[in-house]
Amino acid sequence: MKAILTVIGQDKPGIIAGVSTFLAQHNVNIEDISQTILQDKFTMIMMVNVANCDVEFGTLVAQSEQLGKQIGVAISIRHEDIFNAMHTI
Repeated sequence: MKAILTVIGQDKPGIIAGVSTFLAQHNVNIEDISQTILQDKFTMIMMVNVANCDVEFGTLVAQSEQLGKQIGVAISIRHEDIFNAMHTI
């Protein structure tokens, strides 16, 4: 199962390290990543594989949101099927 993870917030050191460490701790594989700075805002999109995650998807979402609060960014994880359904008639 794949999911899309987004991170948006004020740029500062440690954002990528914090998010990637969190994912590794839960056995979530990062399959693709794109990040940039838009003006002074950090933005990152990841395609992640959660098939081997050690917690339920809802728990992963809640914990990632909590991590975002701790490091001062907004983190969102959405199942890939949501994006696929948006492009299906």
